[in-house]
Amino acid sequence: MKKVIIGLLGSVMDKGSGPGRWDLWRPTVSLFQQEDWFADRLDLICEPRHVPLAKQISKDVQQISPETEVLQHDGAFEDPWDFEEVFSTLHSFASQYPFDTDREEYYIHILRKSVSFHWDRISKYKVISN
Repeated sequence: MKKVIIGLLGSVMDKGSGPGRWDLWRPTVSLFQQEDWFADRLDLICEPRHVPLAKQISKDVQQISPETEVLQHDGAFEDPWDFEEVFSTLHSFASQYPFDTDREEYYIHILRKSVSFHWDRISKYKVISN
């Protein structure tokens, strides 16, 4: 079975530029620095204003793990503190996502200390449990 990670881009925690970014702990990139674990695909949900960061994260992931496919998905939040909006956006994503549980295992990446961490965590739980 293929392993697929679904997660939100951490617009604060995943930041880093220049060669010094490799000295930082960036949660999304760090997933792929594990020697004993491999993911076939990363489905990265990001806000349109953070696409440049998402592209950098995608390049860094592919540098570490060239076999991993990285797909970017639009996830626009006008107000990341608005539970209804975050839940609705994640629910729409999950409703349209082409899950294939016969061929893929899914892992949800939950960021700590992101601006919308609490809403993100609650919303992902609600979406998964539905």
